[in-house]
This record gives sequence, C-alpha cells and structure tokens, in this order.
Amino acid sequence: MTRHRFALGLTIVAVPLLLALLGPLFAGEPGPRAPSFTLGGGHWLGTDFVGRDVGRQVLHGGRTVVLTALAATALAYLVAVPVGLVSALTHVRRLEELLMRPLDVLLAVPSLLLILLVASVFAPGAVGLALLVALVNVPDAARIVRAAAGEVAARPAVEALRMQGESWWRIAVGYVGRSSLRTLAADAGIRLTGVLYLVSTAAFLGVGVAPDAADWAVMVDRNRTGLFVQPWAVVVPALLIVALTMGTNLLFDAALEKSSKRKGRRP
Repeated sequence: MTRHRFALGLTIVAVPLLLALLGPLFAGEPGPRAPSFTLGGGHWLGTDFVGRDVGRQVLHGGRTVVLTALAATALAYLVAVPVGLVSALTHVRRLEELLMRPLDVLLAVPSLLLILLVASVFAPGAVGLALLVALVNVPDAARIVRAAAGEVAARPAVEALRMQGESWWRIAVGYVGRSSLRTLAADAGIRLTGVLYLVSTAAFLGVGVAPDAADWAVMVDRNRTGLFVQPWAVVVPALLIVALTMGTNLLFDAALEKSSKRKGRRP
C-alpha cells in the first residue's frame, strides 16, 4: 500500500514539477498573437486573454511558483529550527521569552493579510514574495520545532548526555534534532502544500509577479473571464497547481508511513 501511494504521488507530482523546471527549455520562441480565447490555429491549448499561446505560457509558468515555494519553505525552517531548538533546550526563561514572544505577535496576524499589507507599501518581486511567505511561516514552524524538541529534551538520555559533557551542538542536533525528524518531516509536507497555496494566492492577487506574467496562478486569474469560451487557459494551470500540492502530500505521507513501519520492526 505504501509503495502504491508513493508511486501515485511521484506520478502526480512529476508532471507539474518537470513542466516547471524543464518547460522553458522546450517553449520555443513566441509566435504571432492570435485573437483572444480561441482554439485551434496551431495553438494546441488555444490562446489566452491577450492572444498568446496557452501551451507556451504553461511551459513558462511553473518555475516561479515552484522555486518561490521551495525557497520560502527552506528559509522558514532555516530560521525556525534553530529558534525552536534553542527555546526547547535553554534553561534561561528570559531567552525563551525573547525568542518566542515576537513570533506570537506575527502569529496573531493572518498570513495573507500581512503579505498584502507589506505589498501595499513595497512592490515585492519573486524574491520578496519568497521572503514574505517564509516570514509568515516562521512562527508556526518554530512552535512545532519547539514542541517536538521539548518532548525529546525531557528524556533521561538528554540529561545523561549533559552529564557526560557532550557539547550543546551535539545534544541539540545529534540527538534532539534527529529524534524530532519524523515530526518535522510531516510538518514540512503539510507546510510546503500551504506555502504553494499561499504563493499561488498571492500571485493570483498580483503580489510578486507582473499582471501579464507567465505564471500558473496569474493565468487562472487573468483568463477566468473566458472560462466558458476557452477553458484550457484556466483549467490546465489550475490542475497543475492542484497536482503539485496533492502529489507532494502523497509523497510525504508514503515516506512517513514507510519510516513508521521500519521503526516498528526494530526490536
């Protein structure tokens, strides 16, 4: 069952991922524009709201979504993991409060609202959008790291390591971090899906991308007026975003289930 789920997830996620990463290499040069929202005429997926070839836009449109989501997730954990580990292992209450209380303030503000507020003052590009999405994901991620690490840090083994004179780095990363890996991997799968949704929603609202950019989320937004005339301009990019999120979740679920079974076989 786990193997079938992994194969299904890999199959589903492979299509949008390959299109996102390799699509621009096969897109070719842009041809002459045709009438808006038409089918045929050499355009195998029809044309979009300004007469551009939808197939070419699809090949170009996934790289920004995928790379921004991956960068935002990695940046969020790059901050959240050390903050969570320090908070869980420190015996200084003031340090824990100093690290976690500012994150509680960020946690109180809805993620999309914060992104839109910042975007109303500054115009972030793809890099700025990745930083903003990473920022709004740090509080949640840090709390999960702290909770997982706190449970491990309370074990007698950690106290034994301290008494043996092991360094803080070895205890935090070598034991506590490794013991929390399954929890963090599960969170990473869910978080990447949420980040993909947030990046797509922000792009749909025009944050981080140009209004006429070749981006799957922008394509859904700009072409929805012609949904019943030329549906492929909306349906194809929307399905690719759904496949990317669904496949990612299936892959992480299968990997965690396999890891759990291995752990259960240990004597």
